Amino acid sequence: MTGPIRQREPEETTEGVEETEGAETCPECESKSLIADAGGSELVCEDCGLVVEERNVDRGPEWRAFNHAERQKKSRVGAPTTNTMHDKGLTTTIDWKDKDAYGRSLSSEKRSQMHRLRKWQERIRTKDAGERNLQFALSELNRMASALGVPRSVQEVASVIYRRALKEDLIRGRSIEGVATSALYAACRKEGIPRSLEEVAEVSRVERKEIGRTYRYISQELGLGMEPVDPKKYVPRFCSELQLSEEVQSKANEIIDVTSEQGLLSGKSPTGYAAAAIYAASLLCNEKKTQREVADVAQVTEVTIRNRYQEQIKAIGLYN
Repeated sequence: MTGPIRQREPEETTEGVEETEGAETCPECESKSLIADAGGSELVCEDCGLVVEERNVDRGPEWRAFNHAERQKKSRVGAPTTNTMHDKGLTTTIDWKDKDAYGRSLSSEKRSQMHRLRKWQERIRTKDAGERNLQFALSELNRMASALGVPRSVQEVASVIYRRALKEDLIRGRSIEGVATSALYAACRKEGIPRSLEEVAEVSRVERKEIGRTYRYISQELGLGMEPVDPKKYVPRFCSELQLSEEVQSKANEIIDVTSEQGLLSGKSPTGYAAAAIYAASLLCNEKKTQREVADVAQVTEVTIRNRYQEQIKAIGLYN
């Protein structure tokens, strides 16, 4: 803070403070740099140090914890709800340790009883065919998301898309794996972490053609409004796998920008377009990679790279 913290005098009013959604500006210096203290009980102006609000409601727990173990021990709630589980995580489980509340081992009779209870508890978690469908699909989504290495947020979005497809009865006549894979592919595009159809098909149990067909169907029926993938989003990952420098990555993005403005990107595969730009940039920056190496990483053919490469270098004025 640039100024000393001081309390507002009793006779001062708060006429200068906007009351739309709490204090937004300082009534003294009209600054918008208002910050909360560590405890969250006071709102302080960062410029002049005036305490704008005090005695705010602390919405946190009444206890304090200084490490993860203490926080877990004192917490009285479970994990947050999640769409990646068919029951959104609102379920109970029977521990497998066969011990009572005092840590003592159960008798053989009690162990048999707990085994039967566990079995029935697993059975009644899914009460109908719809929930069994959802349970299987979400487990597939979890497996594929882990194999692709995408963030948890992508899996959450994919789960929501699949739940919407199930609610709209779009699963009928299609495989569960196909719709689940299409939902994951759509979620990757929604979250700006694109994966090509080839990459998604590698971790799926259905063919690429079926994934593409099902993706187009659910995208149209659910009104997902997908925009074309920007080839520049593939550049960092491809360059990292090819062990190319930041200079090559920057040059590849520049080539994509210049050639896209001339309309060369229209109707072209974004992965092939990005691969060709990386190949051209590696030549210009003296970090040569073969077309085969780039094609293997981008999962496109060498012919695609050659065609896109020739179009791009002609567009930027380097064509011989």
